Amino acid sequence: MKEHIFDNRIYYRTNNFQPARPTLVFAHGVSGSSSAWLPYEKIFENKYNILTYDIRGHGLSKKYPLYDDYAVKNFAEDLHELVAFLDIKKFVLLGSSFGSLITLEYNRLYRETVVANIFTSTAAYINVGFRAKIFRFILKISNGIIGLFPFDPKPRGHVDYSKHIGSTDWNISRNWADMHNTGLRAHFYTLEQSFRPDQEYELEKINVPTLIIHGEKDSQVPIQNAIAMSKKIKNCEFVGIPNFDHGIHHNAVPQMSAAIENFIEKNKGVIMN
Repeated sequence: MKEHIFDNRIYYRTNNFQPARPTLVFAHGVSGSSSAWLPYEKIFENKYNILTYDIRGHGLSKKYPLYDDYAVKNFAEDLHELVAFLDIKKFVLLGSSFGSLITLEYNRLYRETVVANIFTSTAAYINVGFRAKIFRFILKISNGIIGLFPFDPKPRGHVDYSKHIGSTDWNISRNWADMHNTGLRAHFYTLEQSFRPDQEYELEKINVPTLIIHGEKDSQVPIQNAIAMSKKIKNCEFVGIPNFDHGIHHNAVPQMSAAIENFIEKNKGVIMN
């Protein structure tokens, strides 16, 4: 895998692209970074074309000062500009947690370039219900306070997730490593975007093969959300992973990579058409 910076603002990695292989694009979640996908790069780099990148405000990508900078649409536009620069015409788009919202927004705006979707620990529907109202209230107050502090534009790097294998949803050490690496502004501004009540998913318009993978013990996004999402998408396959929570991309690499590969190989005819 080779490291690059696009337009002095988006950090990304690619392997040597080959035209006869499917292309996979990975989008990570809040306070994560492309380092979350390192195990998958090693597993898939000799089978598929791989693009992993740091979403805005995270990892080594550019940080932005304002709350509106972290609107989901801006994340999707970043991805569109990156894949256009790399001249990637068609690809499988994989989004984890908040990355699934980027994936949904990208499908809404640019679905003609997506040949298949993979959602893991999807954050869809966390913006509805009483719990969401409480989180919106708390985050609005927190972000108002955070906005009073000086803005630090310096990117910090990547978390070594091999040190946090087996960590649970609310593990203090891993969550602190993530938040410290991302910074409070980018972390909480992005998190509040997850709970915006005006999110548009347009699930019924997704018309390509789709896979949803979810940990059955996810305490951050209930599995019922993922099941409800799967029922609204045509040609959608659902895989629940027993005994794992929200961090399946860290802790259930064998199960997730097997599900991803099975899905791609099963739909290779459509993906490569």
